Amino acid sequence: MIIFNALGSVFSIVLMISTGFFLSHKGWFDEKTSQLFSKLVCNLAIPCLMISQFTESFDKDKLLNLGGGLFAPFTSMALGYLIAVLVSKLVKVNKGRIGTFRSMFFVSNSIFIGLPVNMALFGEKSIPNVLLYYIANTTFFWTIGVYEISRDGQSGKANILSLDTVKRIMSPPLLSFVFAIILVLSNVHLPKFILDTCKYFGNLTTPLAMLFIGITIYSVNLKEFKLSLDMAAIILGRFLISPLLILVLCNIINIPLLMKEVFVIQAAMPVMTNTAIVSKRYGADYEYATISTIITTILSLLAIPIYMILLS
Repeated sequence: MIIFNALGSVFSIVLMISTGFFLSHKGWFDEKTSQLFSKLVCNLAIPCLMISQFTESFDKDKLLNLGGGLFAPFTSMALGYLIAVLVSKLVKVNKGRIGTFRSMFFVSNSIFIGLPVNMALFGEKSIPNVLLYYIANTTFFWTIGVYEISRDGQSGKANILSLDTVKRIMSPPLLSFVFAIILVLSNVHLPKFILDTCKYFGNLTTPLAMLFIGITIYSVNLKEFKLSLDMAAIILGRFLISPLLILVLCNIINIPLLMKEVFVIQAAMPVMTNTAIVSKRYGADYEYATISTIITTILSLLAIPIYMILLS
């Protein structure tokens, strides 16, 4: 029964993505629509979801008990980065792609795709665990990940310890997460009409994110894709090495089942969407980052049900 429920959730995700693909084919959606959906999800829907869910689902004691869950994602990503460095040397990634490769290998799309997917699979009770993984993920990406990508480009290197890095880590989803935590710890209750408004906007998260993926898949010409050794290594890093690392750590420290399931799904998410944007900014190979993002996004549709069955 658990397996059928999991597969049903995956089919629901596939159906929403297929709708985005079909409507793109019909001319309803284009690149501007994709950008709009991305902004709406990251800057409106997810922040509102954080506030409504946290303030409704948690009290001070429940929130303080979550802190121990940060060890596994931080440790697994640190190990993932070290493995990425080793693999980049073993497969001899081309100069100008090494840092981008490493970033894509060990960091996942944990909030834009990860949050909606986990909500579809496990329900709203998964949100706190999603956010724990997201804290580690966004910290690693906007520090080590961005620094590595900047080394590929010609427009100067990023400084890991800089005000710019702090600004990027403190994104709208993370700021809303911090705000929600402060509200809960301070025992402050927002008016019902504000919470209702946040809930309505928050409910847009999953459908808009899935439509965005459908538009993205439609925009790429897969006939031009050629599987290189470094691309195969990225796929291996995203869908095998990263999930296995977090799974082993979760079993060692014996964390709750739902937290373990969410962490594994988070680790098996595709390449982070921001990788291509950052690559373009620093003059790195952003086309390489873009195609890697799209290919891993498509492959995640196969990886998610496999991991759900294994976890079940």
